[in-house]
Amino acid sequence: MDRKIQPEIQTLKNFCILPPVRMTLPNGIPLTVINAGEQEVIRMDVLIAGARWQQSQKLQALFTNRMLREGTTKYTAATIAEKLDYYGSWLELSSSSEYAYITVYSLNKYLAKTLEVVESMIKEPLFPEKELHTILDTNIQQYLVNTSKVDFLAHRSLLRSLYGEQHPCGKVVVEEDYHAITPEVLREFYERYYHSGNCSIFLSGKVTEDIISRVTDTFGTSFGKHQQPALKLSFPFTAVPEKRIFTEREDAMQSAVKMGYTTITRNHPDYLKLRVLMTLFGGYFGSRLMSNIREKKGYTYGISAGIMFYPDSGLLAISTETDNEYVKPLIQEVYHEIDRLHQEPVSMEELMIVRNYMLGEMCRSYESPFSLSDAWIFIATSGLNDDYFSRSLLAVNEVTPAEIQDLAQRYLCKETLKEVIAGKKLS
Repeated sequence: MDRKIQPEIQTLKNFCILPPVRMTLPNGIPLTVINAGEQEVIRMDVLIAGARWQQSQKLQALFTNRMLREGTTKYTAATIAEKLDYYGSWLELSSSSEYAYITVYSLNKYLAKTLEVVESMIKEPLFPEKELHTILDTNIQQYLVNTSKVDFLAHRSLLRSLYGEQHPCGKVVVEEDYHAITPEVLREFYERYYHSGNCSIFLSGKVTEDIISRVTDTFGTSFGKHQQPALKLSFPFTAVPEKRIFTEREDAMQSAVKMGYTTITRNHPDYLKLRVLMTLFGGYFGSRLMSNIREKKGYTYGISAGIMFYPDSGLLAISTETDNEYVKPLIQEVYHEIDRLHQEPVSMEELMIVRNYMLGEMCRSYESPFSLSDAWIFIATSGLNDDYFSRSLLAVNEVTPAEIQDLAQRYLCKETLKEVIAGKKLS
């Protein structure tokens, strides 16, 4: 190899990621296996189809998930932490709009011991009152810190203004909601959703037949009080009529600016090419918004645009923070960049830069066993087909400047954008 000669740049034309092996446990739980990697490490994700969309009161799903590690009929919270630490295991508990996740990383040789702890957490949690109060107190303090941040206030205001207070996205949490959480509230949610009829399991890493056998022995028989899967729920949402919504924070040194509106979901045929437009507009460091508003105008350290997704909609959002005096000119520059995309076709040179960036990100995103697991979990929870990744590559490679301009005219709409500002009011 002559290191004085730059390697030839290769165009990514084919994109094949390792397909999963799908099977079903004796009790009907779907098991997805991504067998990749040489290290003797395993990751197991248990997905529970029940989260914020299904809860009957605010914070119920979140704390049901978080309390799983705080004590079971067999182990105290301290014992759970000690055992996982002793065997070199790592546990993560998280939740999204419709799913709760129990994720554990373990050495293959200690998976049996790790499974004993995880099984007890999933099948027989106690939701002890003392530990719950400790966790609630910590979260209340974090909530109070967050409510002093203009970015947090603007984000909540944007969701409420677009979805309304009857929609899960618009139901804003207040301090009193934390005090309404009790062990009984959590136990009710747990009994309804945490059972073998409402979960799925993903295994990734160096998955052997022995690993599959141990997981089958642990979770292959029915457990839980109910066996009915969670229903897919839908909620009406209506945006407020106001164009600009302001939240005052007297002591704010900067203002947070959020602009957005509801848009298409990932299942829409336009979405994959719309991703390219959004990346070009505000999805990477060299985007139109960054180049103009950060580099040329100096109004902000960073500005981004993208689409967030909920079960029933997409949310196209532009987000930044700026000095209070630059709020109005910054918003005008956002509209100026939208006008440019409406009126002028993107150059092939700029499109190629965006295309290469997105292809590089795709390659980096699926290079490890655990990132592959994330990819297939994303497919399962988003209701997408297995050809999503190959279609993504095709869309990035084939989108044209004319299509970018057409998509901008249809999906970047200045009149529909809500302008949400949180900060100090200037006269």
